[in-house]
Amino acid sequence: MQLFKKGMKFPTAFTILFIITILAIGLTWIVPAGSYAKLTYSAADHEFSIVNPVGDVSTILATQESLNELNVNIEIDKFVDGTIRKAIAIPDTYERLPQSPKTLMDVAVSMVQGTIDGADIIVFILVLGGTIGVISRTGAFSAGLMALSHKTKGREFLFVALVSVLMGLGGTTCGLEEEAVAFYPILVPIFLALGFDSIVCVGAIFLAGSMGTAFSTINPFSVVIASNAAGISFTEGLDIRFFGFVVGITTVILYLRWYCKKIKADPSFSYTYEDRHSFRARFIKEEDSSADLTFTLRRKIILFLFAMAFPIMIWGVSMGGWWFPEMAASFLTIAIIIMFISGLSEKDSVEAFTQGASELVGVALIIGIARGVNLVLEEGMISDTILAYASGLVSGMHGSLFIIAQMFVFFFLGLIVPSSSGLAVLAMPIMAPLADTVGIPRDIVVSAYNWGQYAMLFLAPTGLVLVTLQMLDISYDKWLKFVFPMVLFLLGFGGLLLVAQVMML
Repeated sequence: MQLFKKGMKFPTAFTILFIITILAIGLTWIVPAGSYAKLTYSAADHEFSIVNPVGDVSTILATQESLNELNVNIEIDKFVDGTIRKAIAIPDTYERLPQSPKTLMDVAVSMVQGTIDGADIIVFILVLGGTIGVISRTGAFSAGLMALSHKTKGREFLFVALVSVLMGLGGTTCGLEEEAVAFYPILVPIFLALGFDSIVCVGAIFLAGSMGTAFSTINPFSVVIASNAAGISFTEGLDIRFFGFVVGITTVILYLRWYCKKIKADPSFSYTYEDRHSFRARFIKEEDSSADLTFTLRRKIILFLFAMAFPIMIWGVSMGGWWFPEMAASFLTIAIIIMFISGLSEKDSVEAFTQGASELVGVALIIGIARGVNLVLEEGMISDTILAYASGLVSGMHGSLFIIAQMFVFFFLGLIVPSSSGLAVLAMPIMAPLADTVGIPRDIVVSAYNWGQYAMLFLAPTGLVLVTLQMLDISYDKWLKFVFPMVLFLLGFGGLLLVAQVMML
């Protein structure tokens, strides 16, 4: 028995998602099917298309009066200017439908279809991997890390804190989430060179960025679209969200500081200590003793070009209307420029690109499989049923109990709909009006949505967690051990802020 226990290992990300897909299929047999009517804006015709629960489509003129008649308390301008692009759930239209159960035959189909649906982000990840491969072949990374290790001696944690602040700012302002995968290949070797482990890497990038997104201030993909879907301005509640952001990022940095001190004093304290050699070999290629690690002007230019890709990407997403195709194109352009100035032969450049891309194929497939789970829930017609039940559960509650219940409803819905914008347009038109019945401002419901959903997205296998862990080769159980205190903090601190706002009314 002892030998069996020693040989046991936590399942990989692929197995976890496979099991979750089967569970989702099981739910389509148990949870009653149903749907809300959905509203979509057509810019070409300046019309609203309404798809009723049974799938019939009708159109009406896109006016504010039409929205008012449908009890959709959203300004027409938010549809016209493209702020709200996804289908909106229309309040009070939920209907039970004939059961639409999925079968085990749908497991493979959902995985394939999810991969097709996630093609944009998958191409982005493969291009990113190829770009990293070319830069690694030039020796620029190794030379740069060697120079950095000399300059940061004794001040290693300052780099961790700086990355955490920058990722947090990216999260709170422009929703840096999927885009964060671009930072791992460049930042992880730096963390390793400074003596930290894989948990610190994911903590400073994913955890800090997600904490920033949880306390979104002007993030267009969560708080702005949620506020618009709730029929209010995103500036309502901005002060309390900013205060929460400062406390949240400070807490993340202090938590990372505690962890870093522990592993510096005793490396075996690391939650991923037994994987340290394989992790280091994965991200830091051993150079032979004859390798030239001089940080030449050419290598500096190569790293500068690569570094410039990130502010360009952030500008494109927040200001230029970019999404993954444009981001992939920008990285591919930089990769081509680097190929020309690298001094590598044409054959070496192409081989380096393809090898780098191949190393991220597993990460790309995880994205497709995770999306397949959501497809099962949507096609099984149970996502709206869960939303309808949740809204009925909190309806009629009063005061502080109502808003805490809202936060936990969004916490649970974050597992079903692991997309900030997707959950906002689906749930907010249904949940926000409930606040009116108990005399609570809708901006407090928006905060409950932010803090509840993101507490779940720290954990949800259907979100970005498994993508991140696959990229860093960290098992899910080790991540849970590290992140659970932060989940409790977000729910506890967020709950206190919500109750405080209600009591001050």
